[in-house]
Amino acid sequence: MAERRTPSRERIVAGAADMISRRGLSATSIREMAKHAKAPLGSTYHYFPEGKQQLATEAVRYTGEWVARSLRKELEAGPVEGLRAFLALWRKIVVESDFHAGCPVLAVAVEEPPADEVPPALAAAADVFAQWETLLAASLREHGAETEQAAQLATLVVAAVEGTVAMCRAKRSAQPLDDTAEQLQALVVGAIKG
Repeated sequence: MAERRTPSRERIVAGAADMISRRGLSATSIREMAKHAKAPLGSTYHYFPEGKQQLATEAVRYTGEWVARSLRKELEAGPVEGLRAFLALWRKIVVESDFHAGCPVLAVAVEEPPADEVPPALAAAADVFAQWETLLAASLREHGAETEQAAQLATLVVAAVEGTVAMCRAKRSAQPLDDTAEQLQALVVGAIKG
């Protein structure tokens, strides 16, 4: 019975990812992340003895893998389907949160790091973006895109979607994502047919 009331590590990480996606990293304390996850602060520090930076790093990795799992599955049907799924995932997040949530990976990536230091969460964000790019580029290559073009287009897709998610939040509209989706799909179709 006591174990049921103790939050799982994953629930704390998922809660932290959600909180960071809404408020950014600097504006979020470990106490607020624990509260958002409905976890006692003591349990949070038990799982994350290094504090906020460790929890943020895990939240970024968690989000990265969650998105990568979806991408891997959808990319099996090809890069157009993978792109559609990637766009749909972020569209769902921004719309269902009433434009309050975005991407925690982007939120961490845009934070100003301390001078002469690359915090672990920022390094994790770079790794996650690279992972998504690698998955997209591999699918593009498998479907006929040239190696360099596949890599560049994968970077464009990730950058465009991440930036457009931020635009959707600012404009309180999914229209920027829908417009970007149409153009990215045309580029992907052109790359795999060319």
